[in-house]
Amino acid sequence: MCARADLLFKDFRGEEGDLIPLLQRAQATFGFVGPEAVGAIARFLRITENQIYGVASFYAQFRFTAPARHGIKVCLGTACHVKGGAILLDSLERDLGIAPGGKTPDDQFELDRVACLGCCALAPVLTVDEDVYSSMTVNKLKETLKRYD
Repeated sequence: MCARADLLFKDFRGEEGDLIPLLQRAQATFGFVGPEAVGAIARFLRITENQIYGVASFYAQFRFTAPARHGIKVCLGTACHVKGGAILLDSLERDLGIAPGGKTPDDQFELDRVACLGCCALAPVLTVDEDVYSSMTVNKLKETLKRYD
């Protein structure tokens, strides 16, 4: 963290208004806003760690744990729900042994449900990392996940 901390604070003056941009830079740099980053930001801005967590936890964009290697997002918008999105989510929960918001013990996958991925004509849709999979079925799902082992 120390070597990258200099980069974290580059271009900032240590003003309280720097908090959200610093959190965004920490997440972009480390993949999450961990305790070390929170402590360093608190010292730099001369505010408490509790203040930082209070602000950061308000925004869905910030995460406080390291991400898994692969993130799976299942769309449960209207079109995807009607065409089986919930069935895909149930299958993933069962096969991976995790609920939405969780990650597998080996840190291979994390699972989330989203309201809409904007691919309604391709329903049901899910993403793995940045890859979009359309017209997904449970059978296709199992084959798809093998690509990410």
